Order: sequence, then C-alpha cells, then structure tokens
Amino acid sequence: MTHTIVDSVRLPIGPVDLRAIETDAAPGFDGSKADGKAALADMASELADQQEKLWAEGTAGSRRRILLVLQGMDTSGKGGVLRHAVGLIDPQGVRITSFKAPSEAELTHDFLWRIKKGLPEAGYVGVFDRSHYEDVLIAKVRGLAEPDEIERRYGAINVFEAGLAAEGTTIIKCMLHISPEKQKARLQARLDNPQKHYKFNPGDLDERAHWSKYQAAYELALERTNTDLARWHVIASDKKWFRNLAVAQLLLETLRGMDLQWPVADFDVEAQKQRMFEETPPA
Repeated sequence: MTHTIVDSVRLPIGPVDLRAIETDAAPGFDGSKADGKAALADMASELADQQEKLWAEGTAGSRRRILLVLQGMDTSGKGGVLRHAVGLIDPQGVRITSFKAPSEAELTHDFLWRIKKGLPEAGYVGVFDRSHYEDVLIAKVRGLAEPDEIERRYGAINVFEAGLAAEGTTIIKCMLHISPEKQKARLQARLDNPQKHYKFNPGDLDERAHWSKYQAAYELALERTNTDLARWHVIASDKKWFRNLAVAQLLLETLRGMDLQWPVADFDVEAQKQRMFEETPPA
C-alpha cells in the first residue's frame, strides 16, 4: 500500500507550481492517521537491517552512501523527520549536518565549500537539515547574491550533485510542503506554550512576511535542479504523520533499490570456528 507514496511525492521534471500540490493530504496512502503511524513503526526493523548492510558494505570498501536533503519553510517539520523517520535507524550510522547562516570565514569561499565538508562518509546515511539550497532560496529572496550569481549556482548544484552520484552517493531531496495557515498555527502554538518558547525565533515572522517570494524561489529552484540523478520529492507536510511516513518510505525504498549485500568474509570462517571450539577458556 505504501509503495505508491514514493511515486506520488516524486516531482515530475519540468515547470513547478506549488499551488497545485496539496499540503494537507496523504498522496499514495489511503489509511488513517493511526494506520500511518502503524505503517511507520512497521518499517523500523527493515530500515535498521538495510542501514546495517549499508554500513557493513562501507567497512568492506564500498563507496556507497545516502544523502537526504531536507528543505522547507520554518515549522515544516525537519526536526520531526529527524526524530520520527531518520530516528528509526541506528544513530551510529547517521550523520546530521545543519546549515545556518554562513560565517565570515565561510563567505570567503564558494557557497559549496562548507557543504562539501558536511558530506557523509561511505556507509553512512547523511542528512542535511537545510542545505546548499539556502544559497538559491534565502539568497534570492533577500537579495544576498546578484541575479547572475544565483543563476550560476543552479548549474553548480547540478554539477556538484552529479559528481556525488558518480562517486557512490544516492541523493534523496525532500521539500517539506506546508501551507501558510498551518505554519501560522504552529508558530502560534509555540508562543502559547512556555515550554516551546525556545523553538520560536522572531526572525521566523520576518521570513513569513516574504511567503510568496519564497514559494516562487522554491518553484524555480525545484525546476532548475530536478534531475534524473537527484530528483526532488515534494512532501505534503500539514499532516505530521504523513510527512514522517513519506520520508521513511523514501529512505526504505532507496535502500531496497541499492540491493545491499552483507560483505563476504575475508578469512576462513570454518578455521575460525574450529579455533573457537578448541580455545581454552580464560582463567
């Protein structure tokens, strides 16, 4: 039943109209919220097994790895995805990198310089909580780079991601698609609960004021960087349970598609079994 989620959220190559993509929906899944949560829990065992195979291959010299890119407006649920979807696999095999505003030192380099430093090693599932796409989103909306530079960056991103794919990285790009009404409700909930004040940033309201510009920037970025080697997925995120289910399903289907194998032992297994049998117990 959940296999169709992947097809439903995969963005077709071509022009993008986010207004035509529902935010309060569960495309490809016809169950209830309870069904969705149960389906997510049911993935845990296989996700853990598949991720361990990826890790094991890495210890044997494989270059393969996964990079999950999470982009979305504030409150779209990047943190929730990390807890409820990525959190289903062994944290020892996950590398999470969060990209905030670049430092003065980072600004002296090309925009991809700091991104390259955050890439996962072989055998890992890497997660970018925000990413290099900030440099064609907020930079475009806020005028932090000249139009010609923004245009150059689209091409640079495609070349960069193609290089990653050639080196053994499977890229999963997710835009967490939330409505302005749902964002307002979530921001209000943070203000109403003193225990959530730490999650509220007054700057979020500044960015919210540019909602239309951000949607336009997202549409252009998605269109220009949606390639066969690094496809975008637009995840309806008003329903938290579906958002988490969809990303977990993408991870699981990606791991399945890699046809991961347990490495073959580089030693004589039977000889080692005999040694164990003959070993004198420690004093």
